[in-house]
Amino acid sequence: MWLILGLIAIVATIINLYMYKTGKDYKLAMAMGLSFTALTLCAEHSLVSDWVKGEDWSALMDVVPTMEKAVWFLTIVSILLNIAPILLELKGKK
Repeated sequence: MWLILGLIAIVATIINLYMYKTGKDYKLAMAMGLSFTALTLCAEHSLVSDWVKGEDWSALMDVVPTMEKAVWFLTIVSILLNIAPILLELKGKK
């Protein structure tokens, strides 16, 4: 599930940036991109929770250390890309 939500978040972010570039209202796409990023994080956390409940320690030891870095990086990138149009508008008004 986290993979599907993550792909939707990426598509929404691309739509956000495209709509900004074409001069259209991008705020709904921005909200969708950030929302699906949050849902992806929740789904990832649920997956890890299921592994803990099932005491699947090998899965936790294999996946969690790598996923921690990836989740942090991708979340920061998602936030920056989704708010970039707002920052660019603020810069353009100065």
